[in-house]
Amino acid sequence: MRMAREASQRENGRQLVTPLPSRKPRGWTDYAWSVIGITAAFVAGYLLYKELSGISPRDISRSFARIPPGHWALAICGTFLAYAALAWYDRIALLHLRKKLDWLFISITSFTTYALAHNIGASVFSGAAVRYRAYSTKGLSAAEVGVLVAITAFTFTLGNVLLGGWVLIGEPQLAANLLHVSVGVARGVGIAMLVAVALYILGAWLELPPLTIRGLRLVYPRMPIVLRQLIAAPLELIGAAAIIYFAMPSQGNPGYFVVLAVFLASFTAALISHAPGGIGVLEYLFIKAMPEVPKADLLVALLVFRLLYLLVPLAIGLVVVMMFEKGQLTETLRSRDGRTPADGKSSPSSSPSNVIRLDEAVQRRGQRQGPGPHR
Repeated sequence: MRMAREASQRENGRQLVTPLPSRKPRGWTDYAWSVIGITAAFVAGYLLYKELSGISPRDISRSFARIPPGHWALAICGTFLAYAALAWYDRIALLHLRKKLDWLFISITSFTTYALAHNIGASVFSGAAVRYRAYSTKGLSAAEVGVLVAITAFTFTLGNVLLGGWVLIGEPQLAANLLHVSVGVARGVGIAMLVAVALYILGAWLELPPLTIRGLRLVYPRMPIVLRQLIAAPLELIGAAAIIYFAMPSQGNPGYFVVLAVFLASFTAALISHAPGGIGVLEYLFIKAMPEVPKADLLVALLVFRLLYLLVPLAIGLVVVMMFEKGQLTETLRSRDGRTPADGKSSPSSSPSNVIRLDEAVQRRGQRQGPGPHR
């Protein structure tokens, strides 16, 4: 009976941590995305080197020194706004799935996911692995995590389309110069983007029926979810663009709306390139789109963006991952064979055992009989 009970305890311990699904061998497409990202980084790096060949380290240090402390504080606030909006992405997806999880757990998971994905590249794929590892411990299946990843990616895309439409309508000349198209074409594309957002809202208002694809039932988001997406989606991009805006000097600053427009185009291109962290791609497009801004000042603003939005979150995210995995390992060791990592001794069973050692039985019998005459 004791052996059966211990086997049951070990089985329960194994269920505390959901195992990762078996991974399939990597196909040629997986390697192709890596090659594309690395190639894009090298090409953009070379082009950026040609653009910045006349800038000295002294110019960079002077531009850093010209950033007022108040602007540093505002840039940090922009970082908090961006990552808070990203956590809201996950929260919205979980509400759609009707999963109630703690806000703190969602925020930490989202922060770690994006901190790693933004720096690694191919954020949809790398973010899916981190999310599955975290959310599977809360009972979400692989299919549910897949839907969550799709909703968060769509929310980000929705923010790009919504803000991009307003930018193309409000600043068509800027988009025309950047994309080498006419002002009319830029404005027409902006109107089409806003119409696409309106159609998405209309689908939620009409409560379109669910779709079933290969046994997976996909439910169209309802109006409460869509309204949250319309608020959260632009906030992340607004906060991220604010980091660059506040790090730029007041003299020669083209204004926040222009910075936002260039950021949308360059950040989207950096994500599409799959370059790790969009390195080189983001900087090159920004410098080409803003020739009137001193290159040293613009480069420093982009370095501040990388520091606050990418590098510092990456360092914190790595610590969070190590603490999470340490906690999971500790929980597994504690549950296995009823042992605790601290002393390695077997924990007492919840119910008394019917099997005891022979010497313990003799000792208990002697205690019950008490002292008596020796025979």
